[in-house]
Amino acid sequence: MLWVWIGLIVVTAAVEAATVQLVTVWFAVGGVAGLIAYAAGLEIWLQILIFAIVSAVALAVTRPLVKKFTNGRRMPTNADRFIGEKAVVTEKIENDLSKGAVKIGGLEWTARSVDSETAEVGEQVTVEAIEGAKLIVRK
Repeated sequence: MLWVWIGLIVVTAAVEAATVQLVTVWFAVGGVAGLIAYAAGLEIWLQILIFAIVSAVALAVTRPLVKKFTNGRRMPTNADRFIGEKAVVTEKIENDLSKGAVKIGGLEWTARSVDSETAEVGEQVTVEAIEGAKLIVRK
């Protein structure tokens, strides 16, 4: 089990270093706890249990902090001013066919309906959100 714990720690730490998204750091912490349990001479089932508990606790403690930190880093753009505004459909909006466009503020944007409802050319819609370079609209 010594090599299993060391391997787990190395692999999860390498994945964490490669992604920088805090997706495996808690498993690395759990792996360290499992390694300590191994060094203390505990049975395999107890080592695995300690690994699972420590990983879950690390996840529960750090995940809310990570979400708070990353959500606070959203940068508003000039396009945010379109949210809540009216736009005119220039290409029929059909989510099933991934089609649709609207014109707002003198610019044409690809558009999708928030509720999968189609919108015909010339209709007015309200911008609900922006996802990438796509406006999410509602009739």
